[in-house]
Amino acid sequence: MNISWSGRLQLTSFFRLLSTNFKLSARQLLAESDGGFVYEKILTNTSNSLIIDNNLYNTHLHYADISPKPVREEAKDEHIQPPPPNPEPSGNERTLPRLMNFPEIMWPSMFNSMRNWFLVYGIIRPYFDKEFYLKEFIRGAKKAMQVVSVKLMNSDFAGLHNLVTDEALAELKPVIQKLSVSQRRQLEVQESDVYLTFPHQVGIMFDESSGRKIQKRWVEITMVFHILRGLHEIRESGEEIPWNMGTMPEYQDKVFVCNYRFIKEFTTGQESDWTINIVNHFKPLDLINEMKRV
Repeated sequence: MNISWSGRLQLTSFFRLLSTNFKLSARQLLAESDGGFVYEKILTNTSNSLIIDNNLYNTHLHYADISPKPVREEAKDEHIQPPPPNPEPSGNERTLPRLMNFPEIMWPSMFNSMRNWFLVYGIIRPYFDKEFYLKEFIRGAKKAMQVVSVKLMNSDFAGLHNLVTDEALAELKPVIQKLSVSQRRQLEVQESDVYLTFPHQVGIMFDESSGRKIQKRWVEITMVFHILRGLHEIRESGEEIPWNMGTMPEYQDKVFVCNYRFIKEFTTGQESDWTINIVNHFKPLDLINEMKRV
């Protein structure tokens, strides 16, 4: 059955009015919405201060390529030739290929954060689900991401049927099957390695098909997770993580970002469980290298 998705809620004019007539700051809005942004405490120094700046929209974790460039020495013996340089990767080559055709999302948006707050507390809770809490959803989304990532690594597509939509599985399966063993290992994410989590966008959709007695409705939430591979072990060892780790070569290859979009039907009498219809894992370093090659 084809469902019309043209009923997406358009609230741009409302938020323009909201931004001009209300003095409530984004930080206050998010505080009232049970947080919204979840910054994990990576490590504390001797003064018990956070290593990561807890600013909502201007985190210090910037990603830049400052890795040292290899230097080739001239051969001192004409019979000894230096090894050839590594071939340059092609323009669309990544260390981890894109899993689904969906734009990579890394950072939050001020407008989306205000819009998300209104949709959750102005529509979803009053009219769809009075027991919905964003904090609880974020915790559940993080656990779901860990489960799905492990099943993707193991190519356990049968185990994903109740977690990921059939349409998403159809797009994921051929990509996962072409990955090397080392690439599949990169898909696994441990919940303890997540240091930043936030909902990027909340969406509400209605089915406007004529002749229906009950209007069908869905909610979509796009989540963003920042991961530092081995973060749990680093914490256990007591090693301090620098605030600018994203610019340091020894950390760049361990930083990943995951985008997962969750969907649930809220039609009266036909409510479903949360399932995932978008899955993407990527390295910020790959995006940097792509921009350099453009």
